[in-house]
Amino acid sequence: MRCQNLTEFGKPLTGETRPDMTVSGTEVLLKVTASGVCHSDLHIREGCYNLGHGQTLSFGDRGMKLPLVMGHEPAGRVIDAGPDAGDIDTSKDYVVYPWQGCGECHQCKLERENYCSAPRYLGMFVDGGYADLLKIPHPKYLFDIGDIAPELAAPLACSGLTTFSALKKVEDTIKIAPVVIIGAGGLGLMAIGLVKAMGGLPPVVVDIDPAKREAAVAAGASHAVDGAAEDAVAQVQAAVGGPALAVVDLVGAEPTASLAFDAVGKGGKIVIVGLFGGAAPWALPLIPVKALTIMGSYVGTLQEFSELMDLVAQGKVPVLPTQTHDLEQAENVLNQLEKGEIVGRAVLTP
Repeated sequence: MRCQNLTEFGKPLTGETRPDMTVSGTEVLLKVTASGVCHSDLHIREGCYNLGHGQTLSFGDRGMKLPLVMGHEPAGRVIDAGPDAGDIDTSKDYVVYPWQGCGECHQCKLERENYCSAPRYLGMFVDGGYADLLKIPHPKYLFDIGDIAPELAAPLACSGLTTFSALKKVEDTIKIAPVVIIGAGGLGLMAIGLVKAMGGLPPVVVDIDPAKREAAVAAGASHAVDGAAEDAVAQVQAAVGGPALAVVDLVGAEPTASLAFDAVGKGGKIVIVGLFGGAAPWALPLIPVKALTIMGSYVGTLQEFSELMDLVAQGKVPVLPTQTHDLEQAENVLNQLEKGEIVGRAVLTP
């Protein structure tokens, strides 16, 4: 098998050839047909999150071991399965749910593997999709993509699921007032389409990049506001029709968290998804004064992914602008993503 390997945090990926994998029990082996490149992969390559105040959270301390084949947005076709995997249609293409848990902890027993205390997430704690072969522990993580091209389906496992789960947390308000979405990258464009699929009003989008703001309007946003403008909060609230009921921050930086806090009204919700980094910029007394709910949202559950794929099957989820690249270009693609040169989603095709 061919793969792109992270051997040292902060260093470029390196190509490697390994012996082909074998399967046993309920395991399934897939020929990878597409693997999305996510912004989170930049943090994985770096080896940490920025926590602000000069502190970082090291992935090595969280149990991430190198060498590692990155990639948590894979799609592929089954080429082998263990004797206990059951009947699997090998003529179909599947997208893989990557947020796999230990199966034993409290969260896993509550069917929230994405919150597992000993996770086995693909491309983070076990080898992922930056390869031409991928092994997963059970066929329950496979979802039929139907007639959708693999390169369009692959990002659903992260950018699709992450935004869907975040929007589910504010679903009670999106039909009453436009939700504010901060960040118009791959996740932001996906969120715009999902708001429509969920029956919500066209969202108000915030981004500092004019090209991404233009893409957001083309995707169906009612307004696209420059987050760097001095009156950005006033523009957002004018577009919403008053203080926002809900803000989804897909960036997760100190300036975006501050903007979200100022734009949301009393009793509103802020959902933080992005992992750009930094420390919370809010004055603590204002949280109870505004009666805010501030919550994090980390990818999504297996059940939520099933719900999302049902919407996909109904044709309600628009595809993202997608650029395909050879597997061997993984490092170059990560560098382009880091520079903000990719609009939509980049996908590797082995």
